[in-house]
Amino acid sequence: MQHHGSSPEYHTLNCNGKLVDLSGPKIMGILNLTPDSFSDGGKFNNEKAALVQAEKMLKEGAEIIDIGPQSTRPNAQFLTTGEEINRIGRMISLIKKEFPEVLISLDTFYSKTVKYGFNEGIDLINDISGGQYDSKMFDVAAETKLPYILMHVNPSYETMHDKIKFEDITVSISRYFSEKTAELLSKGVRDIILDPGFGFGKTVEDQMKMIDEVRYFGFGKCPLLIGISRKSFIYKPLGKSPADINEETQKLHLKVLRQGAKILRVHDVAEAKKTVDLF
Repeated sequence: MQHHGSSPEYHTLNCNGKLVDLSGPKIMGILNLTPDSFSDGGKFNNEKAALVQAEKMLKEGAEIIDIGPQSTRPNAQFLTTGEEINRIGRMISLIKKEFPEVLISLDTFYSKTVKYGFNEGIDLINDISGGQYDSKMFDVAAETKLPYILMHVNPSYETMHDKIKFEDITVSISRYFSEKTAELLSKGVRDIILDPGFGFGKTVEDQMKMIDEVRYFGFGKCPLLIGISRKSFIYKPLGKSPADINEETQKLHLKVLRQGAKILRVHDVAEAKKTVDLF
C-alpha cells in the first residue's frame, strides 16, 4: 500500500483561498438548523442558540462546522431549496463574523442553496447526494472553486435509505468514487473529499466491513471524511440509544484514523478530540 504522504496536493485544501493543512486529522462539528435540533423560539433565539453551539464546538476542538438546514435521517421532512435558504437566513455570515477562523461546510444537495451559502461565506460543500439529486450541483461546485465532499448514496432521494445488498461494498463504493471524481475533475472541481456514506442504505455487516476497509477507499488519492456519529449500525446491534455509544464510536474513530481518515464528522466534539489526540 503506497504511503499516503507521497502526494503533496493531498495534504492541503483550498478553501476560498485559505490553504487548509490536512496532514493531521480535523474534526467537523455538526450544527443542525432543523427545528427538532433547537427549541424554535423565533429567529433571534435560534441564531443565539446556533452561535452558542458553534462556539462550544470550536472551543472543544472542531475546526470545521457543518451547517445542515435539512435532516436526511430516515422519514425526515423533505425541504425545497427555498425552505433551506430561508432556514439558513444569516446564520453563516453571523458565525463567520463571530469566529473568522472557522471553516464552514454547508450540508445540502441543492445547487441553489450552495450558491446562497457561497455568497454568505461557506468554505466547503457537503453534498450527501453525490450530485445525483440536482443535475446542476457539479457545475455550481466548479464555479465556486470550493472543496466538494462526495458522498456515496443511493441514486434518488426516495431510495436514500433503501438497504441495498452489495456483492462487495468496498468495490462498489470505490467504483462510484472513481466515476464521480472523474466527472468532478473534468468540470474543474479541484479539491474532492470522499465520504463512504455510513448510515445511508447499507446493512450493518456492510458498514462493519467498510470500517475495516477504509484504507482502500479512493485509492489514497483523496482525503477521506468519516461520519459515523450516532449512526444506527453502531447502536442498534448493541441495543443502546444513539447517545450511549460514545465508547464504541471512539474505538471505531481510532480504527479509521489509523487507516488514514482525515476528517471526522461528529456530534460530540470533545470526545472526538480526545481520540484525535490519542491517535
